[in-house]
Amino acid sequence: MDIRAGLAAMVSVVALLTGCATLPPIERGGAPSASASVIRQGDTLHLQYQLDRDADVWAFFDSALMSEVREPWRPRQWQVLTPGVVLDREGFYDILRSVDGGPVPRTVDIRITPKAVDLEAEYPTLKFSNGAVALPTRQMTVFPMESVAAVAALPSDLNGVDLATGPTQVRWRDEAGPVLYAGERRPELITQYERSYVLLGQADVTRDEGLTAVIDLALPHWMANTLADAAPATGRWYRQRLGAASSGAEKPVLMAAWNGPTQRMTSMGGSVLPGLIVMSFEGRGIEEPNPEIRERALWFIAHEAAHFWLGQTVRYEYARDAWITEGGADLMAVRALKARDPSYDDKSELQTEIDDCVKYAARPLGSAGERGEHRAYYACGAVFAMAAETAERRKSGGDFLDFVRLLLSENRRDGVVTVQDWMSLYARRGGRPEQASLMLEMVNNGTRDPKAAVLALLEGWDVALEGDRVVLR
Repeated sequence: MDIRAGLAAMVSVVALLTGCATLPPIERGGAPSASASVIRQGDTLHLQYQLDRDADVWAFFDSALMSEVREPWRPRQWQVLTPGVVLDREGFYDILRSVDGGPVPRTVDIRITPKAVDLEAEYPTLKFSNGAVALPTRQMTVFPMESVAAVAALPSDLNGVDLATGPTQVRWRDEAGPVLYAGERRPELITQYERSYVLLGQADVTRDEGLTAVIDLALPHWMANTLADAAPATGRWYRQRLGAASSGAEKPVLMAAWNGPTQRMTSMGGSVLPGLIVMSFEGRGIEEPNPEIRERALWFIAHEAAHFWLGQTVRYEYARDAWITEGGADLMAVRALKARDPSYDDKSELQTEIDDCVKYAARPLGSAGERGEHRAYYACGAVFAMAAETAERRKSGGDFLDFVRLLLSENRRDGVVTVQDWMSLYARRGGRPEQASLMLEMVNNGTRDPKAAVLALLEGWDVALEGDRVVLR
């Protein structure tokens, strides 16, 4: 999910992905219908599928588009070697199909030349300066479909869709040496239900109290030190406020890649998985210490770490509900940075959330992902979180972290926060019924007057309409 923030002329900070918080529906599937092997051979990977049945189409579970251009990324990196099989796109999904329309052969070979690209709402490939590559474990998962038309009919969110198949079992191997997974080296690795990254190639692993760091040796030292210091400190603060997170988050792994000092740009991306924070950096602006870039890096760490609680300990039910975790993590990050540094300009960050929510609120928040407007989940979700903080402040004198603590306590058992769960707690903490109705209207239909809607939700905050802008004063 994209976040963009200008730092200066010709400089931008980009978040590739911040917390795919929901567990994929494929977890509910049966036995795997495919197995795969991935072997790193120098600069390329050899991927081979063994398919257990005849199917006219095999669709990729993770089929995000590249950010900005909104085009599939696989055709630019994957070359199908098996005659008569093509890599195509249908509806929301990348697919493998046969040229003649019959069943795809039971064995399919593919050559991959991995590249680091920004993706919409999905975990990207990471490339390290020494040629090592880190791949999301679910990137290879496929599922059978009876026809191209059946794929075209699939919704973008597979939650609630019975795929009748389990995740693809993948064997990972590197001809040059052991692979790295969860901070540990292994001769080879088999993954299936895991949701993490596998690193193929050489990497430096540093273990410290509360954190294992896998940081590109070429990443400028000042940034590497910033990350290594901030991640465990932020985690400790969240644990103090929220209690224990889900399993695996007590001793997280931080993985950071460096794509080099590209001219006239500064790019910084981040994402989170169970027990793992991954980040990627690029551009001349990262080479020398910079207070603004350092602040953004700290904010990214705080946002990603927030997902160990709001996103993994509990998750949203459907992709359309991503505002619960993404907007919530945004406000949690603001509160974490303010606690760490009282001089932090939280007002500026919240003003950006307000501005962006006004920008997107005319259209239904629930379908923002289908339009490529993922930023709406963050911005309007943060405005909803600000409304919840107002209610909590009136009820207990607390802040949004106190609201989240209750949300965790009430939903930890099943691990899911539905919209009804969120709204019910909001009402019990003193949220106004008319504000809850307005939120639901924004989620389902959008609002005719975004500025008036945001002003109404931020009752209790010092906001006003100044000219054509809702201003936090």
